[in-house]
Amino acid sequence: MNIHKCTQLIGTVCGGLLISLPAIPQLVMAQATTTKVNPCPKIFYEEPHNNRVLVPAGCPPNALTQQFMRQGLITPNQSGLSVGGESSRVLNPNPGIFNESPYNLSQRNSQPVSATIPQEQAVETRPPDSGLQPPAPEQRQEPSTRIALADGKANIMLINDTGADVTYQVIGDTAPRVLAGKSSTNLTGLSTPVTVTFQREDRGLLMVTPKAAEEAGTLEVTLTETTDVSQDKNAMRIQANGSVFLN
Repeated sequence: MNIHKCTQLIGTVCGGLLISLPAIPQLVMAQATTTKVNPCPKIFYEEPHNNRVLVPAGCPPNALTQQFMRQGLITPNQSGLSVGGESSRVLNPNPGIFNESPYNLSQRNSQPVSATIPQEQAVETRPPDSGLQPPAPEQRQEPSTRIALADGKANIMLINDTGADVTYQVIGDTAPRVLAGKSSTNLTGLSTPVTVTFQREDRGLLMVTPKAAEEAGTLEVTLTETTDVSQDKNAMRIQANGSVFLN
């Protein structure tokens, strides 16, 4: 009788152990899953981080990352942010903006010149022009249009014909500003050369159409939606001679 009871007790204990064993790997997997960090959190695509923080490498680019990539300041295969949000992305040492006036390096020394050296000495010590420097934008393309300037000043009538808000900025003159969809604004008394940048807040493509207005020295710029990547523009430059270039 006692042997029979012992056999039943051992069978009950062993059965309980067998039932609980499958739950152990599931518990370990659950713990491992909960400790995994999302490398591409949604906060990177929400304001204000969407236009202020570069996303990590491997994540879909947000508005700021797309803008830096179009300007050649970074390349898609460079490292991005660390998990803590600190930027470890390496900047492109030769961004495309260096080929635009007034940053065009085609007539300057290819090596940085110390700020303490007078400009005359820097010109005398530069190496001979090897002819390998890329040409300035005005040497690579025809201007989109031209306007007659008065005392080197330009006025811009900016028309947002899209259904989305557009962020624009006069480089070196204004902070980024928002122009609501289906609205317009006037920028007056801009000293040339001057560069204006544009960015749709919904990250859509933007076509920029400049046209000389009837009023002398005024440029009418219309922003419209497009699905053609080749027509997408995010910067406009007015040279001191009135030539207008898009990039």
